[in-house]
Amino acid sequence: MTFQKHEKIVSEFVQARRIREKISFVRRDVEVEGTIFKILENSCIVEISQDDAKKIGAASNLTVVSHKKYKVFS
Repeated sequence: MTFQKHEKIVSEFVQARRIREKISFVRRDVEVEGTIFKILENSCIVEISQDDAKKIGAASNLTVVSHKKYKVFS
């Protein structure tokens, strides 16, 4: 028995994202700037500074951000 592969619809916004692209997002009322490290289906892994990681209570300088929660730098 085989299952048919489902086509996933990817938004134009997500298709346009690139590794090392600069973004900003707000977490715990702190605006954080970072760089996209890896792009996932519904979110991306973002590299942030150690100082920002401490401010937002992140365990490391890598954090996950939903595609709906960040803005891209121009």
